[in-house]
Amino acid sequence: MEGNLYIIESIKNKSYYIGSAKDVERRVGQHNSGNVKATKYKRPYKLVFSQSFNTIEKAREAERKIKKWKRSDFIEKIIRDGKMKSVGP
Repeated sequence: MEGNLYIIESIKNKSYYIGSAKDVERRVGQHNSGNVKATKYKRPYKLVFSQSFNTIEKAREAERKIKKWKRSDFIEKIIRDGKMKSVGP
């Protein structure tokens, strides 16, 4: 089953949230409706990046990798490039 890595940006304070989901549009809707505890107080959000992976596991692996960096310059480079290099073998 295909999975997607996504990055949303808070319109309120310009912070980023990195996530993975099978249905990005539905997930972003959940963020914007306040149904996600981690993003509830920084709404509204706009989708600034999305990339498909062969499996949801690969998308989650990419998510974890980006979250480990904790650097907005790396996140902004991914957004600018429009693609993250592949993850794992």
